Amino acid sequence: MGDVGDVVNMGDVGDLHRLAIPSPNIWDDPDTYELENDGVDPERAIEAAMRAVQDWSGLAVLDVGCGTGYHLPRFAQTAGHVVGVEPHPPLAHRARERVTLLPSEVRQRIEVVEAGAQQLPLADASVDVVHARWAYFFGAGSEPGLDEVERVLRPGGVAFVIDNDATRSTFGGWFRRAWPTYDPLAVQRFWRRRGWERTEVDIRWSHRTRADLERVVRLEFAPAAADAILAEHEGTEVDYAVNLWWHRRG
Repeated sequence: MGDVGDVVNMGDVGDLHRLAIPSPNIWDDPDTYELENDGVDPERAIEAAMRAVQDWSGLAVLDVGCGTGYHLPRFAQTAGHVVGVEPHPPLAHRARERVTLLPSEVRQRIEVVEAGAQQLPLADASVDVVHARWAYFFGAGSEPGLDEVERVLRPGGVAFVIDNDATRSTFGGWFRRAWPTYDPLAVQRFWRRRGWERTEVDIRWSHRTRADLERVVRLEFAPAAADAILAEHEGTEVDYAVNLWWHRRG
């Protein structure tokens, strides 16, 4: 079950790139987003929650919207094969560079492909685990990508989507203030209508310095919102709630 099979040519990369919705953070400043990744979930609570549903040891893993490939090495430590799919060529290039720095026994299990979620370049029923971390943001509108996830999953395979839980936590409060039209309960209804299960996970941002926290806050929020957040919040970390949405293909 660890062999993901051949990557399929699904069309022109430029066309796939144009279909992607530009990320408001990592596309413009991947270095700061790397800093953010370094500070998110130091206890790896998200990974533990995922493994409680489905361990990926020896299996074929697909990371949709893998960005600079931050999570690829972690999956490849135990997975049989890992494919990272990323529509933005500069990020895919950085992901490949990251892979080249890994030990050969890990590197040989990873492949990075430029493609969009709407046309995953994988054969039907070829993947055991799909991971998308903040890649299907807000739920609604991501239906074409989710249909593709269903197509590439093997029977019994599991898809994971990690998204903000803006109903709780300090970060959730920041999020609601910054985007007052955002309806977190509507997002939950979206996933439940599609038959996905939810696991609530409590994590934190924990940064080495105040300057690092400020840099990440200014990446994630517009200037006025970031100024207000930083004026009222001291220290180098913040509590953060996420939803781990998951679906097992029948």
